[in-house]
Amino acid sequence: MKAFLFDLDGVLVDTANYHFLAWSKVCDALEISFSKIDNERLKGIDRRNSLRILLKIGNKELNENDFEYWLVEKNKVYLEMIKQLDRTALFNGVIPLFEKLKEKNIKIGLGSASKNAKLILSRLEITDYFDCIVDGNMTTQGKPDPQVFLLNASRLGVNVEECAVLEDSKAGIDAAITANMKAIGIGSDQSIKHADVVYQAIENIELDAVLELFEE
Repeated sequence: MKAFLFDLDGVLVDTANYHFLAWSKVCDALEISFSKIDNERLKGIDRRNSLRILLKIGNKELNENDFEYWLVEKNKVYLEMIKQLDRTALFNGVIPLFEKLKEKNIKIGLGSASKNAKLILSRLEITDYFDCIVDGNMTTQGKPDPQVFLLNASRLGVNVEECAVLEDSKAGIDAAITANMKAIGIGSDQSIKHADVVYQAIENIELDAVLELFEE
């Protein structure tokens, strides 16, 4: 393994509730019923496609101008919420894993659908750990399309077969597999059980076991 690529939301930090609250405000305004179960369908999905999913849930249609308006409004609410983020919001085990990867000279990349990824990394004070950051501002295809991970590999100068991807969503795991990378799942959701290996939390990751996947 020469590169370890991380998703952001739900992997390094839990911003899912911020997304849920922000989308809830949009759905309330559009008179769409929206639950936390519905919110699970948005994991790993970019903002534009998330709104499309919500419109289908509510059997609603928007013209292009209104569609763009609600994308901006959702982001405004979300940005206001993440102002409170700091390094204490990181999941346990993130920094130790970064340090182990650095010790082994394994490159660290970010592959996130979020257009706010760089802002979040800055607030978490972990930007300097990354050798490459690819976010929603740099891609045209959202997960499960593998573009975000393929761009990481290209920029890092490593073969896809030498990359591991850490993801908590089905869309992310599917993207990693399509990219021909090793898929490491985080969490207990049954939708990610097709990953090469699944850990309950990032602090449970056994790096030596992950490295062994590349020797099989």
